[in-house]
Amino acid sequence: MELRAWRRKRENAVSRTEISIEYGIQIKMRMVGGRWAMEGMVGKGYRIDVGRGSGYISFLRKYTFNGMKRLIDILLSLVGLIISIPIIIAAGILVRIETEGPILYTQERVGKDGRIFLIYKLRTMNSNAEMDGIQWAQRNDSRITKVGRVLRKTRIDELPQLINILKGEMSIVGPRPERLYFITEFSKDLPEFSERLAVRPGLTGWSQVNGGYELSPAEKLEKDLYYIENQSILLDIIIILKTIRILVTFEGAR
Repeated sequence: MELRAWRRKRENAVSRTEISIEYGIQIKMRMVGGRWAMEGMVGKGYRIDVGRGSGYISFLRKYTFNGMKRLIDILLSLVGLIISIPIIIAAGILVRIETEGPILYTQERVGKDGRIFLIYKLRTMNSNAEMDGIQWAQRNDSRITKVGRVLRKTRIDELPQLINILKGEMSIVGPRPERLYFITEFSKDLPEFSERLAVRPGLTGWSQVNGGYELSPAEKLEKDLYYIENQSILLDIIIILKTIRILVTFEGAR
């Protein structure tokens, strides 16, 4: 779906109940002229009206989904951490043996509603990887260490982000969190890029299992918006299963 088509679809869908919740970041409900009116951070000046009473049903559906999703996040991240602690320790020792520098790498990322948080990763690059400034990672990036290349292929470097999920900063499934610098840069040509902040960022996501690192920012945005518009427990399960296949086949790593 091209972005122009997506914009038209969103504009034409404003009268539907679903749109009021899908993009509501801070939702307020009140009766206006016998109709439910919801105001959210879909965009500046947006005001979404839905049919009488139907807005409340959509409101309940959305928050039921969010509650279930959060419960699944907590359970999976707890189990994942228990299983992965020995793996993280072993990988950390290898990281430290190969190169000097910290084992864990923290970096500011932008989460839901634009909140800044520190993401945790096992370090896969040289300590001076950004001595020439912020750079977008490339395939066969020379800054990546030998151990780091293996960690990236197996996604072991992402395991510490289970802590971010437990803290409520991330979800198992959602758009990957980006740095503020890249969001600012991409938004110059893709104004909708900030729409990705309507949901919690994820450890994996629709764009990761459908192109991953090979996608351009525009292609990544298109797939992330598709997920936001169609998110459900079933879609999350499909993404998790696709992620497992990618982990087994080492697809999409850089």
